[in-house]
Amino acid sequence: MSDTTGPETSDALLGPADIRELAAALGVRPTKQKGQNFVIDANTVRRIVRTAGVRPDDVVVEVGPGLGSLTLALLEAADRVTAVEIDDVLAAALPATIQARMPARADRFALVHSDAMLVEELPGPAPTALVANLPYNVAVPVLLHMLERFPTIERTLVMVQSEVADRLAAGPGNKVYGVPSVKANWYAEVKRAGAIGRNVFWPAPNVDSGLVSLVRRTEPLATTATRQEVFAVVDAAFAQRRKTLRAALAGWAGSPAAAEEALVKAGISPQARGESLTVEEFARIAEAKA
Repeated sequence: MSDTTGPETSDALLGPADIRELAAALGVRPTKQKGQNFVIDANTVRRIVRTAGVRPDDVVVEVGPGLGSLTLALLEAADRVTAVEIDDVLAAALPATIQARMPARADRFALVHSDAMLVEELPGPAPTALVANLPYNVAVPVLLHMLERFPTIERTLVMVQSEVADRLAAGPGNKVYGVPSVKANWYAEVKRAGAIGRNVFWPAPNVDSGLVSLVRRTEPLATTATRQEVFAVVDAAFAQRRKTLRAALAGWAGSPAAAEEALVKAGISPQARGESLTVEEFARIAEAKA
């Protein structure tokens, strides 16, 4: 990689002054409503790319590129980068930023101007990695949508609010283990991959951020139940966390007795609670009812 990042890219990354200048030129004021916090530290974006294990042959999809600080670092390391941006002003400006700061790589960049939740396909070769600084309010749904829609994504690294990172990476029995943990685990092996301080963002958020690594399962979960069937059990089990599974799954199964029957058949105690179950056990419950 070092050979390809000659003089052209060594200063290509955006620093705090560049970010503020770009934002001022575009009349962009980061808004809480869009969850916009721009990364202004080149070392941090390089660390994210390194932690993500981006390789020279990777096709990376980035959600929410903003002004392009992470985009440039990804373009420096990957074969291609496709960025998905919902904001009109930011989407319009990004190709020019890439062209100005990394002209030799500009033909390896593609922009999709859309809400990531609505993206069903991407231009060019299939993505192999997803790397993103996800807005706090939509992080989990966006992540799950991308993993479901693009099965070729093998490695994912997302920067999210610290407590979201904890929830995604939690295991059974952990008090923050819940729907995001189980659903992410359906697709991948999930773990915390580091913490990010507040001072690398503009504006500085009032919460800490964390990195979460997701490595897709090489073999899908062994179950005859569909993803939708398994996720329906997960949603029902955690909708009323304090209840036993016999009670929590009553609506899903049709009655408490039917829920108990499915649980016993799956080899799970009707008195257990959702937070003690693995994704494999949720799949067994879905199979038992089917």
